[in-house]
Amino acid sequence: QARLVESGGGSVQAGGSLRLSCEVPGHTYSINCMAWFRQAPGKEREGVAAIGTGGRSTYYADSVKGRFTISQDNAQDVVYLQMNSLKPEDTALYYCARGETYSCKNDGTSPADFRIWGRGTQVTVSS
Repeated sequence: QARLVESGGGSVQAGGSLRLSCEVPGHTYSINCMAWFRQAPGKEREGVAAIGTGGRSTYYADSVKGRFTISQDNAQDVVYLQMNSLKPEDTALYYCARGETYSCKNDGTSPADFRIWGRGTQVTVSS
């Protein structure tokens, strides 16, 4: 199956913004639960945000609520993660993932509920 393709990562100073994009060329995957995860060196992969039920439901980790926004463009098969007010602790490799169901199991926080992943895009926030 085609992998997801992330883009938009980079290096910014604290307080800055980035917008990550996730697309699957040639497939309409965004109808299922889609999520963003991140993994910092030496830490476990953690759920950041998820969107399900056709975009009607969104979920966020407490650490990013009010700063990050997940959205999807079904016509373009793209899922976005708008990240504002970035902090050094947001530094990580960010992955996009597709779930197997229309709604998000476990609020999209469990990597085990996702089978299709991208290779990740690096986000580095300096203080």
